Amino acid sequence: MSNLPPQCQNLKEQVESILQLLQQESSLRSQDITPVQTSLSKAISPKFEIVFAGAFSAGKSMLINALLERELLYSAEGHATGTECKIEYAQTDKERVVLTFLSEAEIREQASSLCQQLGFKTAANINQAEVVSLLCEGCQVIIQQEGGESKSERAKQAKALLLLLEGYQANRQYINTVNNATYSMEQFNFANLKEAAGYARRGSNSAVLKRIEYYCNHPLLEDGNVIIDTPGIDAPVEKDAQLTYTKIQHPETSAVVCVLKPASAGDMTKEETELLETMRSNAGIRDRVFYVFNRIDETWYNTQLRQRLDNLITAQFHDTSRVYKTSGLLGFYGSQIKQTNIQDRFGLDSIFAESVKNLNGSEETPQFVYAFNNYCVSSGKLSASNFRISLNGFETPNENYVRILSEQGTPLIKQLIQDSGIEEFRTAITRYLTEEKRPQIFQNLADDLEDVCIKLKKSYQSVQRDLESQPQEIKAMKAQELQRLNQQLQQVGKEFSLHITEEVNLLITNACDAFEADFRQLQSRMIRRLDELLDTFSVADAYRRATLSHPRNATAPLIAILVEAFYYLSNQLEDILVDSSQQVVANLFQRLIEKVRKSEYYRQLYRLLGNDSGIEQELKIVEKQVSLALVSAAGVECDRFVRESPRFYDEGTFSIYQFRQTLQQTSQGYDAESVIEAEPAIRQLLKLDFEPKVSQTIRKSFRQTINQTLKTHLLPIADKQADEILQQYPQARAYLEQTLQQEAEEKIFNNGRLLSAVEQKIVAYNSAVSSINSCLQAMQLYEHLLPIISDADSEVVDKIAANNGIVVSDGLLDGVAQI
Repeated sequence: MSNLPPQCQNLKEQVESILQLLQQESSLRSQDITPVQTSLSKAISPKFEIVFAGAFSAGKSMLINALLERELLYSAEGHATGTECKIEYAQTDKERVVLTFLSEAEIREQASSLCQQLGFKTAANINQAEVVSLLCEGCQVIIQQEGGESKSERAKQAKALLLLLEGYQANRQYINTVNNATYSMEQFNFANLKEAAGYARRGSNSAVLKRIEYYCNHPLLEDGNVIIDTPGIDAPVEKDAQLTYTKIQHPETSAVVCVLKPASAGDMTKEETELLETMRSNAGIRDRVFYVFNRIDETWYNTQLRQRLDNLITAQFHDTSRVYKTSGLLGFYGSQIKQTNIQDRFGLDSIFAESVKNLNGSEETPQFVYAFNNYCVSSGKLSASNFRISLNGFETPNENYVRILSEQGTPLIKQLIQDSGIEEFRTAITRYLTEEKRPQIFQNLADDLEDVCIKLKKSYQSVQRDLESQPQEIKAMKAQELQRLNQQLQQVGKEFSLHITEEVNLLITNACDAFEADFRQLQSRMIRRLDELLDTFSVADAYRRATLSHPRNATAPLIAILVEAFYYLSNQLEDILVDSSQQVVANLFQRLIEKVRKSEYYRQLYRLLGNDSGIEQELKIVEKQVSLALVSAAGVECDRFVRESPRFYDEGTFSIYQFRQTLQQTSQGYDAESVIEAEPAIRQLLKLDFEPKVSQTIRKSFRQTINQTLKTHLLPIADKQADEILQQYPQARAYLEQTLQQEAEEKIFNNGRLLSAVEQKIVAYNSAVSSINSCLQAMQLYEHLLPIISDADSEVVDKIAANNGIVVSDGLLDGVAQI
């Protein structure tokens, strides 16, 4: 922001210094620093953007005009414009306007959308005069049918299309086909801001402007305050509505004025509810939100409407300190007619001249005049003792208006402005922007930084306490390390045992992906091998083996062929199951040994003993035992395949049917030919028996065998080896004594280096925090100062660092974890 106190000029560097210190601590890097960065950007930003958001016809533009007491923005009923307006501060002699026009493509898009909503069949070709003429006539017809341009949504849309078409025709020379053209007011030969604003404020011109940037002189805009007026959230062209949502979510938006319609509509619309929800998601806004229920004068004449509004505020706005009720129409024009008199009929011949004139010679009645007359006689706001006002039926509304003001004068105007709520809202937002805005932003920054600072302070103090508690002499360091040796060995053994137990548990609960992949490979090999054996099984070879076993006989029964087949298939399957099991075991123990080698306890064991206490050797012994056990189990499992399945010969089964069919075929003769011809049937018979048996093995029984074998062999070795490690204390002591001298020297030196590093960090931290606190004190935020690390909090042991002459740069505490 501009005009920061001198104590805050380097705020950005100081806050970033704190965040850099945070990132240097590995244990704190997960801390979310986004809130701090967002708050910092708000605190140092030269601008404070206040977005006015709400539905069309909620009165945003009129409210802004009333706040600034200048008629800058176009304000009318209906969906007249999707223009974004920005108002910034300028010196009186530098007031200006910058105009950015819609492209022809954007105008065509809006025109097509409005034509579709209005039900026009004619395509919106804005470059064909006859088409434009037809569309304008159609809009005029709709407005007349609806009883006026503000009487219905359809009439408002017709008016919007009419203004869009008129604006395109009138400003064609300023509009590019695809790109948005931007012009300064000097390019239009406008002499001053009032003249330029008058051009932009005309509905037809405003309809084809994409963005208007006003630079004008007003106290409310000082100190970088920027007012943004956005299109309605219920705009007929979707991208216009999206513009508002994009703006209230933009990180540069600092505050939002929600201009709401329930005062005239009775309830919150769906779009208004979505607006409030979207706004709350922007961390850059926080609670910097003002809720303005505009058109409050409509509740003065409708008790039910007033009650519904009061109930809505009570139910949904628990904190009403930022809730305001206004009538932008009465407030703005009330401030304008203060400068008029009877000579110009209190503005009818000046302020309202455009809206009063009519082509047929009779006068139109401005919207304000209707609202003013109603206020005077029907609102109940005026005391009868102070204001005696009558509305004469024989006079026109304009004549009543002039007469009442000529009779009541300035007191009535002041009362009107007061009842409009605009003065209250202006006072509140002025007070916020001039007195509360900056302290609140800096308070947010301090609150966000406090969490970071507390964590840094605790981290530094924890590291200091840990380092200061370490022995500072080599003899004491060696004694401490030896004293811890037994505990360290016990911890290593415990971690090894726990590791093996966890690995076994992963295996038996099917949670080890690599092992599961290996076992699926075993299953696949068994299934493929069975298919191969069945496909290549030779009845002739089986017949030959059967007759060789009985030399006295020249023939062999079907049963003999099946017996040879059962033995052959079982033995072949055993071979593949044994080989696959050995491969599964080899892969398992290879992975297990690699995990053990990479573990912290394994590295610690080497540091304490110089070896692994026989862990790898023991695991390889267990590997052989498990492999032998599974080879044996595979043999037992496949030996059982020799027996037929229990239901192989059951009546009513397909297998017995197949057996009988095969038997009938082989019984046609007594030589080998009849049996060989039945080979397909015999293969099918074997398949019916072996497939269920193999499936049972690989999917149920053998996995349980593997699990149980691993448990019974691995778990005992885990406990045994843990105890064995603990028994290595004498060897560990002898080995450690050889290396402790050097380790102790290095550790004491390292402690000193780390203490020096912590001290330097604390100095950097305190320097940054002290500067930030000076800034906060300048803002009078004494209750939000950040914590300093004082000598009373942590006494740094300087002796070690001094003795070693250590000077260390930032980089720093990550080494503590290695001590």
